[in-house]
This record gives sequence, structure tokens and C-alpha cells, in this order.
Amino acid sequence: MKEIFSWTPSPGTKQQCLLPIRGGGTALPVTLLDGTRPGPRVLLSAGVHSAEYVGIQAALELAEELRPEDLSGSLAIIHLMNPTGFAHRTMSLVFEDGKNLNRVFPGTPDGTLSQRIAYTVEEVFFRHADAYIDLHSGDGYEELTPYVYCQGAADPSVAKRSRAMAGQADVPWMVRSGSGSGGAFNRAGALGLPGILLERGGLGLWTREEVDADKRDVRNILRFLGLLDGERRTCRPALLGDVVYAAARFAGCWYPFHRAGDLLRAGEAVGEVRDLFGRVLETCTAKTDSVLLYQTKSLTILQDGPMAAYGALPEGWTP
Repeated sequence: MKEIFSWTPSPGTKQQCLLPIRGGGTALPVTLLDGTRPGPRVLLSAGVHSAEYVGIQAALELAEELRPEDLSGSLAIIHLMNPTGFAHRTMSLVFEDGKNLNRVFPGTPDGTLSQRIAYTVEEVFFRHADAYIDLHSGDGYEELTPYVYCQGAADPSVAKRSRAMAGQADVPWMVRSGSGSGGAFNRAGALGLPGILLERGGLGLWTREEVDADKRDVRNILRFLGLLDGERRTCRPALLGDVVYAAARFAGCWYPFHRAGDLLRAGEAVGEVRDLFGRVLETCTAKTDSVLLYQTKSLTILQDGPMAAYGALPEGWTP
């Protein structure tokens, strides 16, 4: 299969390619679609976390279904950004170095594999795109309700564009990211590239309904950006306040009391950590009226690992 080293549009073409990683490593599978009409350059990626299967399958199907004659502009689809993690089921970690790829951007050309993947993607794609869509799910042990992140720690014009993009996703909730570094989507914002991160699915599973929903959302965003023609759906995810990412102080057994998507009252118990004798080590309690965005569902919980993430409800909302 052809290797690519730069993103050079070729109008009216569709290419399946491999992107070599700077310094070596398993190349990334990429589809490049170049429309027959001028328009924006959009990057779509999946599999930064390799057990987040809904987004990966959606990217694979979109790469197959979309045609150059459908597009005004160019679309690059990275099917799977962590292929060795996918092959070895290491979930959020790159197999060779044990690092979380979504924590190492912008990477470095002479670092470990995850750092070199991040560097390569930034140099080849981030620096030449006009917009970015990153598809995620809950990890292999996480239950998640659908929601979308917009960029918050970016130039105001970038943040405004990001929020408008996020408003095209048919999900109930929107979260404004407060970070300008680390994750691929946050790093893109710091470079002036408006982007969104779409969350749907989890627990190492995927369903036809979830994949189809991801594809509808991506197509709706591409229509908003001017890459695709057609009528856009009206979607109005509610913007949440601050999100609490609650980590466990102890390793042990995790017992959640709710389901992802449930509304929580301030002071309500979300779940508890117990030891192997059943003694309660820690109770996770909601700090504010909120919605439970995701939580660990496996019995095992790690010290400093995630218990739950919940976002403050918009003003006027009550559980």
C-alpha cells in the first residue's frame, strides 16, 4: 500500500495510504479524500484509545462510504491512531511504551513510540487542517453517556468555532475543555485548529446504533463546515459547567450506585470503594447538582484511577 509523508490534496481522488511514523513503528492507516470542488481541509481521527471501538468502526465506514464527488475540500481520516494498542488490547495505552497517547501531544521526533506518533500526526495533519474531529468512547472498563467536548483554552475565535462545531452533534451534553495541552484535540486548539471530541459508547463494545449515530454526527459537522452538501439537523447539546474527574484514593473493588447519564443531587453518593473484606474505603460523593458523564463499571478499581466524571448542570436545571 502507498505510503504518504505529507497531506497534499489531489482533487477528485480517494487514496488508502499508510502514514509512516517518524523514527519507525507501525504505520497508521489513513484514507485521503479530495473533493471535486474547493473547500476546507478537515481531519477526522479515531482510535487514540484503541478499545474505544464505536469511533474506530465509524471512521472505517465513513472512509469506505464517502466519495470525492460528495466533497468540497479535503478530508483526511486516520482510521486508528494506536494500532499496536488495538492489536494487543492495551486499551488507552500504546503497547510499546505503556503511555497514554492522548497525554503526550505535541510529542517529540526522538521520543518513545507514542510521542513519535503524536509528533508525526501534528506535523503531517494538524498544521495543515482547517478543522478537527476526534472520535472517542468510554475505555474498556468505562460506561459513558454520549456527550461532546469543545475547546475552551484556545484563542477566543478558535473556541467560538469549536463550540459551533460541537453544537452540530446530536448528544444531550456539551463540555468545555479547560486544558490547552496533552490531548490531541486540546493541542489542536492551542495551534489555532478548531476541533471537537465526540464521546459515545464504551465498555469495549460497539453497536450498530452507536456507530450510525457517530456517522450522522460527523456528516452533520462536515455539512456545517462546508465539506458536504445537504440539509443539516438542528442539535442543541446543553453546555455543562465544571466537570469533576473523581479519582480513587485506594485500590480495591468499585460499586457504582448509578448509571451513566443519571442526574445527581449535590451530596449524593455516586459509588464506593471497598477492600476485599467488604470494608468501605472511600465514598465518591457529587459536589454539585450534575449529570454522570462516565464511570468505571469493572469491579477492579486502581489507586488514582477514575471512579466517575460528572458535570455541573446548567443554571436552572435540577435533578
